[in-house]
Amino acid sequence: MNHLQNETSPYLLQHADNPVDWYPWGAEALAKAETEDKPILLSIGYSACHWCHVMAHESFEDADTAAYMNEHFVAIKVDREERPDLDDIYMQATLAFNNGSGGWPMTVFLTPEMRPFHAGTYYPKDDRYGMPSFMRVMTSLIDAYDSRRQDVEMVAGRITEDLQRETLNIGGAGQTLTSDVLMSAYQTLIRGFDALHGGLSRGAPKFPNPMNLEFVLRVYQHSGYERAREIVTYSLEKMAHGGIYDQIGGGFHRYSVDERWLVPHFEKMLYDNAQLSRLYVHAWQATGDAFFKQIADQIYGYILREMTAPEGGFYSSTDADSEHEEGKFFVWTLAEIRAALPADQAEAVIAYYGVTEAGNFEGANILNVPVADQEVAQALGITLDELHTRIAAARSTLYAVREGRVHPGRDGKILTAWNGLMLASFAEAARAFDNTTYRDAAIRSADFILRELIRDGRLLRTYKDGQSKLNGYLEDYANVINGLLEVYQTTFEPRYFSEVRRLADSVLDHFAASDGGFFDTADDHETLIARPRSLQDNATPSGSSAMIKALIVLSAYTGDERYETAARGVLQQIVGALQQYPQAFGEALNAADLLVRGIQEVAIVGDPALDTTRALLSVVNAGYRPNVIRALSAIDMGENAVPPLMDYRAHVNGLPAAYVCEHFMCKRPVTDPAALTELLAKT
Repeated sequence: MNHLQNETSPYLLQHADNPVDWYPWGAEALAKAETEDKPILLSIGYSACHWCHVMAHESFEDADTAAYMNEHFVAIKVDREERPDLDDIYMQATLAFNNGSGGWPMTVFLTPEMRPFHAGTYYPKDDRYGMPSFMRVMTSLIDAYDSRRQDVEMVAGRITEDLQRETLNIGGAGQTLTSDVLMSAYQTLIRGFDALHGGLSRGAPKFPNPMNLEFVLRVYQHSGYERAREIVTYSLEKMAHGGIYDQIGGGFHRYSVDERWLVPHFEKMLYDNAQLSRLYVHAWQATGDAFFKQIADQIYGYILREMTAPEGGFYSSTDADSEHEEGKFFVWTLAEIRAALPADQAEAVIAYYGVTEAGNFEGANILNVPVADQEVAQALGITLDELHTRIAAARSTLYAVREGRVHPGRDGKILTAWNGLMLASFAEAARAFDNTTYRDAAIRSADFILRELIRDGRLLRTYKDGQSKLNGYLEDYANVINGLLEVYQTTFEPRYFSEVRRLADSVLDHFAASDGGFFDTADDHETLIARPRSLQDNATPSGSSAMIKALIVLSAYTGDERYETAARGVLQQIVGALQQYPQAFGEALNAADLLVRGIQEVAIVGDPALDTTRALLSVVNAGYRPNVIRALSAIDMGENAVPPLMDYRAHVNGLPAAYVCEHFMCKRPVTDPAALTELLAKT
């Protein structure tokens, strides 16, 4: 009997028909292992994971393999996206067992007490790739468990002690956080810049690393270093021209398997597109280059068309595979292009996207933009405007044709943390582009989270098919808080700010560690063999980094020292790491920048329906101002305003007025947009 039928995770449901007697993580499975004294075979993966599908097809769908697993193990299947705590704990064990190598699918063997005694990733059905077969691994481990139990317990005990030590004893006094620390981190980061292909690393595979590029863009904003601007803009241009970007449907794939952004791993993740869309918005704000706005708009279009639930939340991901082939949905043959388009559009597409008969991926073409637009136009003997007109029309047609193909699977669960990232991006783009569609998407998302993902005042982790479940993690709280702060700055509705403060106080109450910083799980979370405490940023910001950022901003809005003290407590532990390993702390560096450079607080009093008020807001929203926060009230305010930044703000001589404060000092309020522009330029 398989126990996954009642689960809502698409990843678990993919395994519900396996002959393996899978259990979800929980009391029933753990009790069975203890009662029957069987080891636990813990398999952790996610819906869009290509090699998870391969191992499932080879082994978990095989009757003989399943029979052996059912007889000798209690088999537990976990969706890493729903349970990042389990994923973090047992990934650390996997790295320890494999000399720092890990990934998904993650295959971990545990004692009934949840302690790991062996771990790996993908195991083939038969001996190949220089790897032992899955069956050989299992039989050798069962032999050890049955005949050398003392050795198994010794290994499990040692690994568990290491896990507890690593997760609980971190940080230290460190050095002082200064602008020199940030510049040292910047210099280290840009040493990895690929001057040929873009990006902050050379060689393959290539990951976009939006948090790190965001930090480099911040350096440009503060220092005016043209080198920093060039690194970011060149990298973003190369990525958007590569196959890692879906040239027809918009949105980025997970990463490139080569060094030049051409051949992607074709899965698409919400969190990548949330962070990258926001980075392209910022690049447009910093440079005025319409190309970056175009890419951001295309990403948002993709999210609204394909990744937005009717309830207002955003889906998690789409698979790399369709019809059992990776990338089949996205690639094109020369014949398919010619058949789909009028001759003039086909020739433009073939030249623009580098389409050939031989192709660049298993006999087909991953569309990319290998040469400059002007060169293509000249080669075709047409104007640049005509080229762009033909390409735009062709993209629309090719998208419609592609919609008729078998789509990759979509993971339809809605994850709170990732939705917080997407919420922040839509909210900021709404005011940067003055776009009501994005504003509406942000409001619907925020209201969905507040309606469906809060129970008894606490956040939940995931939602699907009308069911919300699982305790929220630190990253859920931090990303939602940051997202709601952006929604407040777009709508100026006090209810969003009130919810921000309530959630932040909940974090201080339930996630804080005694030595400063935060755990990833709340104090009333399920007891596991270790309490995870992650500081490094990965594909998404760590809960810790995102929370630092939220607390610094919240301190500026409220004047409450608790928030900044908590943020400094985390940053103080990692000052040395920020300098030595900035690649792993991109979001922490962005948060540290807020603290070191300072926040510009802009409070505006005026009816937003009036042109005079909107003119002041336009100044604040114009350009790239990463260290500016904004508040607004239509009426004069006394004390106990929401947010407190609005306390005692009033019109000046009956006119809408802007108050600019920084470093505990406020300038004289201004009513003229030009005067406000000058104030913001000086601070």
